[in-house]
Amino acid sequence: MRVGPLLFLLVLACTQPDEMGEAGQQLDFEALAASYPNATREQSFVARDLSELPFRYYDGRASISLILLHGSGAHSIYLSEMAAAIAAAGAANVYTPDLRGHGRTPERRGDIDYMNQLEDDVSDLISFIRQGDSEAAVVLGGHSSGGGLAIRVAGGDNAPRPDAYLLLAPFLQYDAPTVRPQSGGWAHPQIAKIILLTLLNQVGVTAFNNATVLTFDLPASRQSGLETLSYTYRLMNGFAPRDYRADLRAMCEPVWVVVGHDDAAFYADQFGPVFEELAPHASVDMVPGVGHLELVAAPQVHAAVVSWLRELPDRRSTRACSWQQTAGRS
Repeated sequence: MRVGPLLFLLVLACTQPDEMGEAGQQLDFEALAASYPNATREQSFVARDLSELPFRYYDGRASISLILLHGSGAHSIYLSEMAAAIAAAGAANVYTPDLRGHGRTPERRGDIDYMNQLEDDVSDLISFIRQGDSEAAVVLGGHSSGGGLAIRVAGGDNAPRPDAYLLLAPFLQYDAPTVRPQSGGWAHPQIAKIILLTLLNQVGVTAFNNATVLTFDLPASRQSGLETLSYTYRLMNGFAPRDYRADLRAMCEPVWVVVGHDDAAFYADQFGPVFEELAPHASVDMVPGVGHLELVAAPQVHAAVVSWLRELPDRRSTRACSWQQTAGRS
């Protein structure tokens, strides 16, 4: 490992203040309602560490189950309108978990035990769903960072794997061509601390991974007490692809990417080229007149998701997956 250039970057970062992204704070938080009458009551499943993790369930009396993962700083309730619409149409049974470190009563808000824990939790939820029907198809979906976590799952070694992916304006990586600076002014990384911790992790020092390195700028008028407005280093890393290029190459199952044309967090027109290069079998669609947060609330998006789910096979795929041999996987 050549530490010299990285130490130079660390010194440079320490002398530069973190600045607001070029877009400022442009996310339309008013697009999400203050209350969510469609939200169902919380249930729980038991993860591999015996923790009881919460989720909300929307019964579509369907043969396909859809897991919808929330974005950064958020919780499952803001996905309730989309989940309820999908279930009401009978397109899928929908599960919306509060990811570990988030939600109403997390053990440690904004933190996890180790970097791969969220993907382990997602795999445990897939196992929980398949206990009820071992042959049912499970679609893994996610919005924003939730989509990034779904991509991380695709590139990991966990079993069982989902049968398809629904990526709603997914976060790929801080330096991916799809990402605006600081996600449109919403995310504020502590760059110097991140670089230092990255250096320490490269030499096997992980004792300081509980340090807070990322905060989110949610207007006070939109806060309910359920949000998670700061992340530790290990949660920030675990809630994103390890390497988006390698993880996308690992996706051999059906993939649908949906992004709003007016997304203030991401460059919507860059998703097509990225997926064409790394996951050419994926379908990518841009929704006119819709922004980053509106994407999960827009009725036309709900209807499109319902149509896509109805076109999927209602049983698990038996197609052999070559993801373990995919070139470029790290």
